[in-house]
Amino acid sequence: MAAKLRKGDEVIVLAGKDKGKKGTVTFVVPKTGKAIVDGVNMAIRHERQTQTTQGGRLPKAMPIDISNLSLMDKNGKATRVGFKVEGGKKVRVAKTTGDVIDA
Repeated sequence: MAAKLRKGDEVIVLAGKDKGKKGTVTFVVPKTGKAIVDGVNMAIRHERQTQTTQGGRLPKAMPIDISNLSLMDKNGKATRVGFKVEGGKKVRVAKTTGDVIDA
């Protein structure tokens, strides 16, 4: 199945403790159907001190299920993602406006 969300996409959380929060996708794991979004689903992790990092109790973004995320269109509202073939290339399309997401 084609990826509806990709690294760098602006998304909004639809369900869960962070419902309504917005962020940017930093990492996608298609095999498990999860994504890591900046500032969403944060947890405190205890890190050991190394030569380069201080260590201690650090906030870390944890994976969130892709089904709980929705792409944001130009207006900042949630939209579903569809696919269309343009010029022999498959591109992602916002369902609300019909705009092409991939430039």
